[in-house]
Amino acid sequence: MAQYVSKIIILGSGPAGYTAAIYAARAGLNPCLISGFEVGGQLTMTTNIENFPGFPLAVSGNELMQKMRQQVLNMGVTIIDDKINGVDFNCRPFVLSSENGNCFQTECLIIATGSSAKWLNYEAHKKYIGKGLSTCATCDGFFYKNKTVAVIGGGNAAAEEAVYLTNFASKVILVHRRNELRADQILQQRIFKNPKIEICWNCVVDEILGEDDVSGIILKNVRSDEKKKIQLSGVFLAIGHTPNTEIFKKYLKLDEDGYIVTKPDSCATNIEGVFAAGDVQDKVFQKAVIAAGSGAKAAMEAQKYLSSL
Repeated sequence: MAQYVSKIIILGSGPAGYTAAIYAARAGLNPCLISGFEVGGQLTMTTNIENFPGFPLAVSGNELMQKMRQQVLNMGVTIIDDKINGVDFNCRPFVLSSENGNCFQTECLIIATGSSAKWLNYEAHKKYIGKGLSTCATCDGFFYKNKTVAVIGGGNAAAEEAVYLTNFASKVILVHRRNELRADQILQQRIFKNPKIEICWNCVVDEILGEDDVSGIILKNVRSDEKKKIQLSGVFLAIGHTPNTEIFKKYLKLDEDGYIVTKPDSCATNIEGVFAAGDVQDKVFQKAVIAAGSGAKAAMEAQKYLSSL
């Protein structure tokens, strides 16, 4: 077991975490970044990204995050590939423990652990991620021009994804396990009025088909158990996200969905010296460029906090 002491520690290796590390390093804070075991975060599950500033040609999610990581390393930031599984905010400095048995102490913490998309059956379907299975229509919808795709879900996120995908796909099949949508009425109206959208009520995905890429799905009716096969090219999951906040709930104020609550126009949490950035505290936008900006804000606030000690 190793002992680490750092003035500021950043948890997470997505856009928010890496950007926070860059700004903290430029401020002379010598930050330590603990990556988590999902290095690069959710963006690594995206094939091509065309809407991140500075990349006139499409860049893969993996490549973008590798470039961010290299930039962080070039700034002299210490990166430790480990995952924090315990925190103690009752003492100063804060104490963190990891799955690899390491112990960390810090005066200031930036939490950028993000959120994880909910999967139907991760182990069974993970081979299709980036090969027809996605959790982001904004990221990947462009690649399904004139193709048939399915959106799984019945809330606002699913409705928005389905409507957005009609800009590209020839047909969008919205699969919902109930007989009515949970989305806002205005979104439901858009769904019902769009001729490209077909709804499969009372259905769940029983199986995703395909060799290397998604080629179809088998739906099961939850009332009759009847199954049917549908040929398509893409499946978009919109069944929600889970913020990675489990280890913080004893200390930090969370909202009803488990996201960290920060002060208005700030990344500060209810504990002085602890800041949150990116998707772990933003359940509205959840976009890489917004998370990166949030990371910069958190680092700037952390610098101000540390200078006051």
